[in-house]
Amino acid sequence: MKLADLSSGADWIIWVVFVIFLVVSIMLLSGHGSWFISGYNAAPKEEKAKYDEKKLCRTAGFGMAVIAVLILVMGLFEDLLPAGFAYISLGVVGVDCLVIIIVSHTICKK
Repeated sequence: MKLADLSSGADWIIWVVFVIFLVVSIMLLSGHGSWFISGYNAAPKEEKAKYDEKKLCRTAGFGMAVIAVLILVMGLFEDLLPAGFAYISLGVVGVDCLVIIIVSHTICKK
């Protein structure tokens, strides 16, 4: 069974999601778009002062880029990848989110 056998929606949806993740990733990697980071945008000024905004944006942007590349791979190779790749990609996204959380609370602090 291939990954394409599991999908039941339109193929264009995966490309729209990829483009959204790519655009947000580029904005964050450039150091802009801190309003996309949940928790940081709603934090009081005293809490925001504890973090390096550029590092935080780059960390979130790199994590989003990993997910965007994963979506791209799944979109391009859905006819070749086994169905079990969905579980592998879920694990990669989970580890990626965990790494983002850890790095943002350690390295990104001033």
